[in-house]
Amino acid sequence: MDNVKDTIRDYILREYLPGESAANLGDDTPLRTSGILDSMATLNLVTFVEETFGITLEAHETGIDHFDRIADIAGLVEQKKRA
Repeated sequence: MDNVKDTIRDYILREYLPGESAANLGDDTPLRTSGILDSMATLNLVTFVEETFGITLEAHETGIDHFDRIADIAGLVEQKKRA
């Protein structure tokens, strides 16, 4: 799961937080509720996750409960890959 987290973290840093240290974006850092990601950035992240990991996410899976922290997103990816 660490590889999934690292891939997601790298994408967020590259696309939305250029120049920020990876150490400042923890697995439990809120992405949407803190304002790091807005609605368009969230849609882009959903697309990135689906294409990168070969999964399909349902609309309810991209809500704040499942899609606000890197740890939550990675857990969702792992769950989808096992299914």
